[in-house]
Amino acid sequence: MDTRQLETFLAIIQRGGFAAAAKEVNLTASAVSQQISALETDLGTALFDRSRRPPALTTKGREVQAAARSILRIVADTKAAIEGEDIGGTLALGALRTCGTNILPQALSQLKDSYPELRFRLAIGQSEDLMADVVSGQLDAALVADNVAVPPGLQWTLVFTEPLVVLSPSGCPGKNLEELARAMPFIRYGIRVPLARQIDTEIARLGITVQQVMSVNTMSAVVGCVQAGLGFAIVPYAALRGLQTRSLNWFPFGATPIRRGLGIVQHPESRRAKVLEKLSELLQLGGSVTDNREHRHQDDD
Repeated sequence: MDTRQLETFLAIIQRGGFAAAAKEVNLTASAVSQQISALETDLGTALFDRSRRPPALTTKGREVQAAARSILRIVADTKAAIEGEDIGGTLALGALRTCGTNILPQALSQLKDSYPELRFRLAIGQSEDLMADVVSGQLDAALVADNVAVPPGLQWTLVFTEPLVVLSPSGCPGKNLEELARAMPFIRYGIRVPLARQIDTEIARLGITVQQVMSVNTMSAVVGCVQAGLGFAIVPYAALRGLQTRSLNWFPFGATPIRRGLGIVQHPESRRAKVLEKLSELLQLGGSVTDNREHRHQDDD
């Protein structure tokens, strides 16, 4: 038994199957199956009920799941202690897609100035999956939103807040949500995450009927559709960072403007605490910079 087998085992559980796990751990499906078979041989027990689709954990498999997370956490902490958190090693981080393309890379570039020997591994995903990887020790920390439950044993620390904004093509009619909904189609963030549910709930609460033209499963594609003039959308401000936005208008979303909090989730006793504290400071500075663009209409040009 080795840690790679345990990482693969947890990836299967988190991703819901062998094929999905293979992509996660960068192996073929056959190699994943071989690793799990070898792990089961070492432990002398079946971990998955393969008669079910997808394979389900056995009772013993659930016991091994808890043990695997503890083992990987110990291994990660030991490596960090040996390497020295303030001189080098690999910092494994997770981030939401909207934060992983601009604000986090910029903060990591600045962090590199303080810790030149530090290396980074960055995973992009959804909040629930990223926090599960922090629990298991596959990630040191993750930048996630405040609208999901934090697993026991982890702590979430607010870094900055950002507004949700109504985004529309420059020159389109309508300067409020109701006018936009009458004038053009709605580009919906079509993925089952808390942010999408939050947007849908607020639209319904406001009593606004929208024309849905398409459902898009990445925030960057949502913004791209608006830039192409296909409709309007509601996005977090982070989705606009680093973009050329002269062709776009936006204004705060919600009867009372809605903001989401973004923060670092980590183990309370993480041996990377000093590095993560510095990263939080850099993210806070980056998150506070909005270039006065949180509210922009076509007549502002």
